[in-house]
Amino acid sequence: MIYPFRTDITKLETPCYLVSEEKLRENGRILREVRERTGCKILLAQKAFSMYSAYPVLKEYLDGTTASGLYEARLGYEEFGGETHVFSPAYKAEDMAQLVKICGHIVFNSFSQLEKHSAAVRSAGRHISVGLRCNPLYSEIETAIYDPCSPGSRLGVVPQVFEEHGLPDIVEGLHFHTMCEQGADVLARTVPHIEKHFGKYLGRMKWLNLGGGHHITKPGYDVGLLCETVNYLQDKYGLRVILEPGEACALNAGWLITEVLETGRNVTGFAIVDTSAACHMPDVLEMPYRPEMIGAGRPGEKPYSYRLGGPTCLAGDVIGEYSFDRPLSPGDRLVLCDMAIYSMCKNNTFNGMPLPAIYLEDTHGELRKVKSFSYEDFKMRL
Repeated sequence: MIYPFRTDITKLETPCYLVSEEKLRENGRILREVRERTGCKILLAQKAFSMYSAYPVLKEYLDGTTASGLYEARLGYEEFGGETHVFSPAYKAEDMAQLVKICGHIVFNSFSQLEKHSAAVRSAGRHISVGLRCNPLYSEIETAIYDPCSPGSRLGVVPQVFEEHGLPDIVEGLHFHTMCEQGADVLARTVPHIEKHFGKYLGRMKWLNLGGGHHITKPGYDVGLLCETVNYLQDKYGLRVILEPGEACALNAGWLITEVLETGRNVTGFAIVDTSAACHMPDVLEMPYRPEMIGAGRPGEKPYSYRLGGPTCLAGDVIGEYSFDRPLSPGDRLVLCDMAIYSMCKNNTFNGMPLPAIYLEDTHGELRKVKSFSYEDFKMRL
């Protein structure tokens, strides 16, 4: 079996996440190219990848981090450095008291939130660039749970409400997040809707944040069109564009390695492995999607097909259906792809499932165990 890393997987405890420094750098080089071609700022969205032991690698290519609340903001400020931005649908006063000490940009989700916390921002004793998140009433996201522009969404100020309030002087930027795992063509089609509803305000802004969901490092992504779109906005309105990719920073840079525990048959073959979709890769069930596996095919493509599931009591704890060149046996190691993103930062210990260990392989192929977990990690959460 040929793997995109040099580590011998038989030497690893399972389940475990394996992250490649070289793959992170490959993504970083693409993102740095966009920065150099446009002058825009690019931030790591920590909601997708918050493995801070890898921050020294990514900080060579990015301007800083963006956060969804106080704890992520602290992590970015303390471990990444550079710029620290934050957005939340609503803030607690006690959290805002700490955020104004560490964040350079704070984005509010409504005029009422802005009014509630503006005194804390103004009295911080340091300049904080304030933004408002806006909803242009347009997106091309097909999975409803990830669509921030769906009817009735709580995310962003819609044009009518924005018109009713006008633009307060304290606001220096507008924030949009309308995409999810999409290409530059989607961004290009979204921009006219942003201009239609909010264009008359952009000339007064210092920055325009186009959020995350940009699949910049995916093979085939049109980097040229992205740069063209960013430069168009910056040149026309005299502002600085900010991008907040999370997935693109660690895309295809990590794997989840698991061991087969048992096999059986019930209409179709099944295999129980020592990792769980529900616990260790929740997006498999939330999106839902079937992660790729090295050396495996789709059901029926190869001679031996199995439905892979975890060892929890959840009937739906199913990773997906795969086929193999030979029958699976207890002790076999399997490698699930693209598991650096939305995995470590979303995993959980439902059923008392142990959390996977975390390994980092450097550019020389040397392996370092970053973190391992025990019973105490499960117990102390409760």
